[in-house]
Amino acid sequence: MHSLFDTRRFFSLFSIGSLTLLALAASAAAAQPPAGFTALFNNKDLKGWRGGSTFDHRKLLAMTPEQRAEQIKKWTAPDQKGSMMEQGKTGKPHWYVEGDELVNDGFGAYATTEKDYGDFELHIEYKTVPKADSGIYLRGVPQVQIWDYTEEAKFKLGADKGSGGLWNNSPGAPGKDPLVKADKPFGEWNKFRIIMKGENVTIFLNDKLVVDNAKLENYYDRKVSVPEKGPIQLQTHGGEIRWRNIFIKELSK
Repeated sequence: MHSLFDTRRFFSLFSIGSLTLLALAASAAAAQPPAGFTALFNNKDLKGWRGGSTFDHRKLLAMTPEQRAEQIKKWTAPDQKGSMMEQGKTGKPHWYVEGDELVNDGFGAYATTEKDYGDFELHIEYKTVPKADSGIYLRGVPQVQIWDYTEEAKFKLGADKGSGGLWNNSPGAPGKDPLVKADKPFGEWNKFRIIMKGENVTIFLNDKLVVDNAKLENYYDRKVSVPEKGPIQLQTHGGEIRWRNIFIKELSK
């Protein structure tokens, strides 16, 4: 017959084992950068990121240093309405860190890298919720689209085709619609691999090719190419989205 001490010891060991498994699962999710890649998100804070918006990066660079600093402050600072760090309805900032995840509540300015990038390969994972609508800006140009692929109200816009297309390309242009629908069900993590060389982009979503070396049109002026360098931006658009394992490798010309 087991004593009360043995029973307590069993449950204590069971609890410790469960916590260990949870810790191992969390550490497994927080993957290390692949060889040659750098982590854009450090799993601790927003170091390396600022606020941003749908804004022609060329105009930002054309400002005086003082004007540029003031504009970035408006997008970033917690005392600025509509900024990246303004508090949302939950009392948390629009952007915050939870475990190994970078979380946005669907509002506020976009998370924007402080550094500008030319040619690169970007790996990034996301998980979102029904009716959310987001995207990833490449060199500050919109965008690799992220949809709720079940939202019938947006089927005419292309939501039923799935995520990963260069949605701001002209109608009928290569890359505007993804080649296949590769989204995972809500509650599961999706994984992008995005390769940008010059003005051309190749995108894999969940290991499926969705854009094949298509030109990214310059949303701000389609008569000229996208900038040679610009930031990576994570768009906020009406529903919670979580990001993790954000790794980039700069490519030589």
